[in-house]
Amino acid sequence: MSGEHTSAPVAARVRRLEERLIDAGVVAETQLDAVLAELLAGASPVNGARIVARAWSDAGFRERLLADANTALPELGLSMAGGIQEQRLKVVANTEDTHNVLVCTLCSCYPIGLLGPSPSWYKSEAYRSRVVREPRAVLAEFGLEVPAGTAITVWDSSAESRYLVLPRRPDGTEGRTEAELTALVTREGLIGTAAV
Repeated sequence: MSGEHTSAPVAARVRRLEERLIDAGVVAETQLDAVLAELLAGASPVNGARIVARAWSDAGFRERLLADANTALPELGLSMAGGIQEQRLKVVANTEDTHNVLVCTLCSCYPIGLLGPSPSWYKSEAYRSRVVREPRAVLAEFGLEVPAGTAITVWDSSAESRYLVLPRRPDGTEGRTEAELTALVTREGLIGTAAV
């Protein structure tokens, strides 16, 4: 699945919207560039990985994160601020009984600051429509076999709300530092299309 889709139609629509706003004098192209540069300056999957590593190694932080992620993020110097309003972040934890996966069925809403720019497959119409209908099959295409007894919950992002998956901590990682744990976490694990 990851290599077979393109985001060209979405990119073309976004570019047409940008051109209309520029032509109408609503915004200058340099303003758009500045907003994007600011948004992406600190955007990285390392931010999400740091959140996960802290939650794996600090039970109190994990509890605060799952209760109210927006309140817990500043402990790591992170936030969901940006744009016009602060977005709500809900962190959903994978367990032995439940596996979580993220999607935005309407477009491609995604916590860029915590996960970096979204992968092209995340924006593809095929992923957005299929993961809701047949999540187990889609995850298998990514190489993730979720056991039959494990429920799969699909979380649909919106303009106001974003999600981040807290993967299960891999066995045999006890005693590792936060930096070592951070290195184990992938963007796909934070979306739920990989175990970690």
